[in-house]
Amino acid sequence: MKLVTMPALLGVAALTALSSCNSNTEESTNQETQSNAVLRFSAIPDSDTTGQAARYQPVADYLTKELGIKVEFVASPNYGASVQKFKGGDIQLGWFGGVTGVQARQAVKGAQAIVAGSADLEFKSYFIAHTSTGLTRSESFPAAIKDLKFTYGSQNSTSGCIMPTHFIMEASEKSPQDFFTSDFGFSGSHDKTAELVNNGTFQVGALNFKTYEKGIANGTLDKEKCLVIWETPTYADYNMTAHPILNEQFGEGFIAKLQKALVECDDKSALDALQREKLVEVNNETFDGIASVMSKVSFSK
Repeated sequence: MKLVTMPALLGVAALTALSSCNSNTEESTNQETQSNAVLRFSAIPDSDTTGQAARYQPVADYLTKELGIKVEFVASPNYGASVQKFKGGDIQLGWFGGVTGVQARQAVKGAQAIVAGSADLEFKSYFIAHTSTGLTRSESFPAAIKDLKFTYGSQNSTSGCIMPTHFIMEASEKSPQDFFTSDFGFSGSHDKTAELVNNGTFQVGALNFKTYEKGIANGTLDKEKCLVIWETPTYADYNMTAHPILNEQFGEGFIAKLQKALVECDDKSALDALQREKLVEVNNETFDGIASVMSKVSFSK
């Protein structure tokens, strides 16, 4: 029989203690990392960028309470910046449009679209015109806009540019460059498009239907001067997209927990901040149609 000496026993005990210590230290470090981690989110600036942080603070407050973590909003000056922040890891959650959501998920492997507004699955754009054009509402595409001064919103906007362009191309079988007889503009946001058509700076434009209806309701738009002349077929648009690093920062399964918290959200201030009545579960495939349209739309000469 082989005798085990006291020094050997002490060595085994020491190794066991060291292993236990390392395990406890690693667990403690992981817990400390998670407790210090911050979930940062941003949103595309589809309207006036002033007051963005105040607008989205209720969303941060709701997620902080529901998830038991620190959540902060990070403002983005334009559509492209919100995608770049997501790509660079400066934000881990984005309230994107259909186009910017696709761009963000293409830029970050493993990124997931997790929720959308219930109405976002049947979104639409309005084509609007100043009353001086003589155009009125029509069920068919208003081909007469080709000879008028036209403005989009942001070039990366789903409802203010990409989908309107898709429907222009579908109706005319021409690119915007060939369809319009004069140069068209980019206002930068939906509310700016509405303003520019309302005051006659541009004769026609395309924008998010919600922005137009809100402008009429609050009196910033005059429906006698700024008319809806056509509304597009519906498509999937806005969404919340999660960065895969969230499962590393806060533990495996965190993204599913985040999705559940958003779907079950009944916090009126948070939903009002997103201008939505309810959030519903989506996935990347929900926006395959947008991705397909993006591959066909180009503003290059």
